Amino acid sequence: MDEREYLTQQFEARRAHLRAVGYRMLGSVSEADDAVQEAWLRVNRADASEIENLGGWLTTIVSRVCLDILRSRNARREQPLGPHVPEPIVSREDEVDPEHETLLADSVGLALQVVLDTLTPAERLAFVLHDMFGVPFDDIAPIVDRSPAAARQLASRARRRVRGSAPPPDVDLGRQREVANAFLAAARDGDFDALLELLDPEVVLRVDRGATQPGVLIKGAAAVVKEGRRYTGGARFARPALVNGAAGFVVVRGGRPAALAGFTVAGGKIVEIDVLADRARLRELDLAFLDD
Repeated sequence: MDEREYLTQQFEARRAHLRAVGYRMLGSVSEADDAVQEAWLRVNRADASEIENLGGWLTTIVSRVCLDILRSRNARREQPLGPHVPEPIVSREDEVDPEHETLLADSVGLALQVVLDTLTPAERLAFVLHDMFGVPFDDIAPIVDRSPAAARQLASRARRRVRGSAPPPDVDLGRQREVANAFLAAARDGDFDALLELLDPEVVLRVDRGATQPGVLIKGAAAVVKEGRRYTGGARFARPALVNGAAGFVVVRGGRPAALAGFTVAGGKIVEIDVLADRARLRELDLAFLDD
């Protein structure tokens, strides 16, 4: 086996890991795939004969590509008129795709992705690489053109933002589903008192309608219930699904997805509801399981 064949083999063996790095960095499966492909083009042009830690080298290349994407993101695409819900990973509730499991390890829920989107590119890279993948700050520093101590500070600032955003979600998926199903039943019945019982007093609702329609950002249980009156009609079209590994729903009208909702449940209460209602982005998601 020559060097190029060996490099190709090693890259493919690490592709799932590199996609996971890209998804945590970018909050988008499609952009993560683009980053991995661009990284392969760079790898293919490089001389790897003297690389001692091939896995670390590949992770560094993908990270540099992701950093470039983050820095240019605002200039490349329209931003929604309101809150942005990152690209979700949606799957059947009773059967998680193995590739999705790799992408979603460490509970990369929508709520966490929303917080990561508020970080600077350098903060996000330092936090993701160190806290999620255990990359030493000595290796992170040259990627962000900082000293190791400064890279540590970047990750520390990001960590405080993440920890201060919301309580850790409940890990029991069965309990999450019970709460989400109760929410859906109360919405279908128009039982707003029951909805209030299910919501954390500081619950946050985000609705991302894309670049052409105003989105929604509402905080507080009473305000969320009041806003929820507008959506009770769609509750009867909701189908259960896993949204970033947590309980959620996809609303299907006329055979097409009209919206999806991901729930963050903590302490048995709903603390965040993230709704993607951008029809264009919904069409890009892999929702083939809805046809089963």
